[in-house]
Parts: sequence; C-alpha cells; structure tokens
Amino acid sequence: MPRAPAALDWSRVQVFLAVVEAGSLSAAARTLGLSQPTVGRHIAALEAGLGAVLFRRRRDGLDLTEAGAALVEPARAMREAAERLGLAAAGGDAGLSGTVRVTASVFVAHHVLPPILAELRRAHPEIALDLVANDLSDNLLYREADIAVRMYRPTQLDIVARHLGDVRLGLFGATRYLDRVGRPQGTADLARLDVIGYDRNDEILRGFRAAGWEVDRDFFAVRCDHQTTYWELVRAGCGVGFGQRGAGGDGIKEIALDMPLPVLPVWLAAPETVRRIPRVAAVWDALAQGLTAHIARATAAP
Repeated sequence: MPRAPAALDWSRVQVFLAVVEAGSLSAAARTLGLSQPTVGRHIAALEAGLGAVLFRRRRDGLDLTEAGAALVEPARAMREAAERLGLAAAGGDAGLSGTVRVTASVFVAHHVLPPILAELRRAHPEIALDLVANDLSDNLLYREADIAVRMYRPTQLDIVARHLGDVRLGLFGATRYLDRVGRPQGTADLARLDVIGYDRNDEILRGFRAAGWEVDRDFFAVRCDHQTTYWELVRAGCGVGFGQRGAGGDGIKEIALDMPLPVLPVWLAAPETVRRIPRVAAVWDALAQGLTAHIARATAAP
C-alpha cells in the first residue's frame, strides 16, 4: 500500500470508516449527517492523497479494494486514539466544572427545556450551558454538541442513545378563538375552522390524507414551517393547529379528535466517550429526569 502522507486528514479517515461500516456512500452520509456528494468528495480526496483506490463500486454498494482493506485497522486505531484524545481534552480534571453544549429542535428548546435547564443550574451552578436551538441535526461526532435531544432514533455510529418515551400530538386552539367560532365536537367540524398548516413541509398534508381527507395546501388559512412561530400563531388565535401535548400553556385548549395522531419519540444522544465525562453525565441525567417527567405530564394531560 502506498505510504500515507505525513499530514493525513482525520476527517477523511473518519468518513472512510463510516463508508466501510455502513456499506455505501448514501448510508454513510445518513450516519454522518452529511450529503452523499460530500462523502464522495472526502473519499476521492483521501484516495488522491494516498495514491490508491480504496473502493470498487457495485450495483448495491461498495467493496473494499486490497488497499482499502489494509487501511481499515489503522484507521480504526486512529479513531480510538482520537476518541481518547477528545475525552482527555474535554474532560480536563474529573470535576463537574465546565461547559456542556446541548442541542434540540427550536420548539423543544423554546417550550420544553428552559425549566429543566433552570433546575439543572440550581443543582449544578458550576456547569455552564450552551443551548443550541436548531431544527437541523447537529453532528455529535464532530463535537457540534455534547448532548442532543432528538425526536427520532439516532443512528450515527459510536453514539449512545436512550429512549425516554413518546410525546403525543394534539390539535389545539386559543380559547378566545374557540369561543368566537364555536367548540368543534369532532374531526368533521374542522371544515368550518381556520386550520394552520405548514408552508413547504408536507407532513400535515400527508397526515390528513392518511386519515382520508383529500386536502391540498389551500385548505390551510395560515401557513408557516417554523415550529415556534407556528405555535405562536395558534396561541394568537389565527386558527387551530397541531402541536406537542404538554406545551399548551394558558389560553390554549386541546380539541378532541376522532382520528389517531402520530407520536414523537424522545431520545437523548451523545458520543459514547463524551457521555462519560462527569459534567456531561450530570447534564444527561438531569435532562433524562426532566424530559421523562415532561412526557408523563403530557401523557396525563386531558
């Protein structure tokens, strides 16, 4: 195998390992949270730097060449060393002091996490917190965050994940809006209400169609893709809209429906090595406790 250059780019080696372990560029892209072309460019650059072809393409994936197979174990050794280095750098001493970076969707960061984080700060004032409200999936393996609150099961390699429960969705309206237009008695009454939908996101449309309602974008009186702004439109009385149970607040009433709504799974995720750092472990435990209590309250809500 050709000798590796003195300054081998670890990010490209990491992508190489993801492709090896996932079996294809597309699967590795999903694992890493990158686009497939970006993964392909990393592999091409690594092959150019090494002067060797690492994969052979086949119809349903990729096969390692002899040169690629020879690179796997040294690459895994690099990963283990990088993880140990990252753990040592992030952990510092064994104490709790330091910063922990938490990422969650804009809606969860706005409506669910603040009281949980306030309680955490009371219990551990030595821990500083960075809260990243982002509807895109930050890449935990690149240390864009230490802990992620996800509404789907994480699939990245070397990530430890814990399922905390499922949050039910509901249909809600501002009390003053419902007092004005009349309280609906079931799904059929939705036709006389202003319904708030999404703009470019078609999730609500697909949900209506799955329930037998052949509606299009014009069915919605107001449309917005931003989750927190969407909820504020509901709270302001622009119409009725869908949201997570337990996040209603004053002046909001849930509307009984005779059709099933999906649930949102709630997961905590963190890189396996980072999860063991004492301050990260403390934040993980506080989030797990707070979110589990939130899910229980939401489940019990009328």
